Amino acid sequence: MSDRYTYQEKEELPDSAFGLPERREYPMTDAAHVRAAEAYFRYCPEELKPRLARAIMTRAKEFDVDVQSPTILSYVRQ
Repeated sequence: MSDRYTYQEKEELPDSAFGLPERREYPMTDAAHVRAAEAYFRYCPEELKPRLARAIMTRAKEFDVDVQSPTILSYVRQ
Protein backbone atom coordinates (compact mmCIF):
# COMPACT_ATOMS: atom_id res chain seq x y z
CA MET A 1 0.00 0.00 0.00
CA SER A 2 1.22 3.48 -0.76
CA ASP A 3 1.22 6.29 1.76
CA ARG A 4 -1.71 7.92 -0.06
CA TYR A 5 -5.42 7.24 0.31
CA THR A 6 -8.02 8.10 -2.27
CA TYR A 7 -10.62 10.59 -1.16
CA GLN A 8 -13.15 7.77 -0.78
CA GLU A 9 -10.77 5.60 1.28
CA LYS A 10 -9.97 8.52 3.57
CA GLU A 11 -13.66 9.30 4.05
CA GLU A 12 -14.28 5.72 5.19
CA LEU A 13 -11.62 5.81 7.93
CA PRO A 14 -12.78 6.39 11.52
CA ASP A 15 -11.68 9.61 13.23
CA SER A 16 -9.48 7.53 15.53
CA ALA A 17 -7.26 6.58 12.56
CA PHE A 18 -5.98 10.15 12.26
CA GLY A 19 -3.17 11.88 14.10
CA LEU A 20 -5.35 14.99 14.22
CA PRO A 21 -8.86 13.49 14.36
CA GLU A 22 -10.75 16.79 14.55
CA ARG A 23 -9.14 17.82 11.25
CA ARG A 24 -9.05 14.26 9.82
CA GLU A 25 -5.40 14.77 8.91
CA TYR A 26 -2.38 12.47 9.15
CA PRO A 27 -4.03 9.05 8.81
CA MET A 28 -1.94 6.35 10.49
CA THR A 29 -3.44 2.94 9.79
CA ASP A 30 -0.19 1.05 9.20
CA ALA A 31 3.59 1.43 9.36
CA ALA A 32 3.81 3.15 5.95
CA HIS A 33 1.34 5.82 7.04
CA VAL A 34 3.14 6.37 10.35
CA ARG A 35 6.33 7.01 8.38
CA ALA A 36 4.40 9.35 6.06
CA ALA A 37 3.05 11.29 9.06
CA GLU A 38 6.62 11.60 10.31
CA ALA A 39 7.75 12.88 6.90
CA TYR A 40 4.91 15.43 6.65
CA PHE A 41 5.11 16.54 10.30
CA ARG A 42 6.80 19.81 9.31
CA TYR A 43 3.60 20.93 7.57
CA CYS A 44 1.52 20.62 10.73
CA PRO A 45 0.44 23.94 12.29
CA GLU A 46 2.81 24.83 15.11
CA GLU A 47 0.14 24.79 17.82
CA LEU A 48 -0.86 21.22 16.89
CA LYS A 49 2.63 19.75 16.68
CA PRO A 50 2.85 18.55 20.30
CA ARG A 51 -0.39 16.58 19.95
CA LEU A 52 0.56 15.16 16.56
CA ALA A 53 4.00 14.17 17.85
CA ARG A 54 2.40 12.17 20.68
CA ALA A 55 -0.03 10.53 18.23
CA ILE A 56 2.83 9.57 15.91
CA MET A 57 4.78 8.03 18.79
CA THR A 58 1.73 6.08 19.97
CA ARG A 59 1.09 4.66 16.50
CA ALA A 60 4.80 4.06 15.93
CA LYS A 61 4.86 1.75 18.96
CA GLU A 62 1.73 0.00 17.73
CA PHE A 63 3.22 -0.68 14.28
CA ASP A 64 6.83 -1.14 15.41
CA VAL A 65 8.14 1.94 13.60
CA ASP A 66 11.37 3.56 14.77
CA VAL A 67 10.74 7.31 14.67
CA GLN A 68 13.93 9.09 13.62
CA SER A 69 12.83 12.73 13.57
CA PRO A 70 14.65 14.73 16.27
CA THR A 71 11.88 17.32 16.05
CA ILE A 72 9.13 14.84 16.84
CA LEU A 73 11.21 13.28 19.60
CA SER A 74 11.83 16.71 21.13
CA TYR A 75 8.09 17.45 21.29
CA VAL A 76 7.47 14.14 23.04
CA ARG A 77 10.19 14.82 25.62
CA GLN A 78 8.77 18.25 26.57
